[in-house]
Amino acid sequence: MRLFGPLVDRATYRRWVYFILGGALSVPYLLFAAIVVPSLLPLVVTMERGVVIGLITVVLVMIASSFIPAVRVLEGAAVRELLDDPVPGVTFGPAGSWPVRLRSSAMFLLHVGSGCAVSLVSLLVPVAFGFAVAAPFTGRIALSAENPIVVPKGWASAWIPVVFLLGLVALAYGVWLAGAVLTRVARSLLGVSAAERIAQLEKRTEQLAERNRLARELHDSVGHALSVVTIQAGAARRTLRSDPDFTEQALTAIEDSARAALDDLDHVLGLLREEASARTPQSGLGELSALVEATRLAGAEVAAEMRGEPSAVPPVVSREAYRILQECLTNALRHAGKVPVTVLVDAGPELLRLRVSNPLGAAAPSREGGGRGLRGMAERVDVLGGTITAGRADERWEVEVAVPWGKRR
Repeated sequence: MRLFGPLVDRATYRRWVYFILGGALSVPYLLFAAIVVPSLLPLVVTMERGVVIGLITVVLVMIASSFIPAVRVLEGAAVRELLDDPVPGVTFGPAGSWPVRLRSSAMFLLHVGSGCAVSLVSLLVPVAFGFAVAAPFTGRIALSAENPIVVPKGWASAWIPVVFLLGLVALAYGVWLAGAVLTRVARSLLGVSAAERIAQLEKRTEQLAERNRLARELHDSVGHALSVVTIQAGAARRTLRSDPDFTEQALTAIEDSARAALDDLDHVLGLLREEASARTPQSGLGELSALVEATRLAGAEVAAEMRGEPSAVPPVVSREAYRILQECLTNALRHAGKVPVTVLVDAGPELLRLRVSNPLGAAAPSREGGGRGLRGMAERVDVLGGTITAGRADERWEVEVAVPWGKRR
């Protein structure tokens, strides 16, 4: 069965199409060699020299055209789609480096040259088979109108169609073999080297890290704002008629939280669009008092204590610490409700410590498995080289973070 595999393998016919495409691409160059080149040569040039000069000129034109971006993109698409995708992930377009351009140029020349030969044979063999089928009846094979090949009529020449049929089968095997060879050549010329693959993986890793960072930013900032807005909106609805002053206070908190969330969202969307955002919020420990006040407006009692010199903490650590505290307060509001929360920020000379504690509340057991917020905090702490613990402690939920920052000045 493996002997007849190439005849039923779809890859054989995809490769055949690839060669026919190369033959089609060779037609303009053949016309250039047949029409343009002779008109440019002096009449004193001999026929032999004319052929040599014509071939050299055609090859030079093919090389020059292979560097056209559209030609490289076309060749790249043909290699991927018709040669069983031997080199996925390779840059064939204008952004490719010069080594990639030279290798893709060589691949284009091989494609056009081999395609021209295979297309010519693919055109002649079926036509010859048609004449061979008629040979036992006509007594000749009219491969040439002027000098047809005379053969006996009847069963004496019945073997001729069989031979040409085997020629058709051999052509299919030849296309399969030539395609396999060209596939290996494509992998060699256009395959991704170890250094290029490592560079691609590093770029992909950076993209994923940036996406995770942006997801954390949206989760922490927008999630906190929505939690505050939800609680304050509910409180405002209940006190709309009985306590207008409190309602106004709640609506002010909603306005402030929504505005801060819009600033953060504008910043993150600007990063996603690779544009400079009009507003680039850089919240840090210096804005902790505003965060605490917004949480208090949501109805929670927050007791915050600052030790050491938070202003001396490097900006990158300060921003991450602010987001961690924001997420802790959001979780307290979301899972425990309006409960007393204690926040401790201890900015030592070499180590920043954060501690947030609150009563468990009725919904606290659902937090045992940890959600995206806890994973996001762990990722932030891990990037900074610190440690984090979060869990139950004497009917309370506590989060403790330690981040070394003395070497980040």
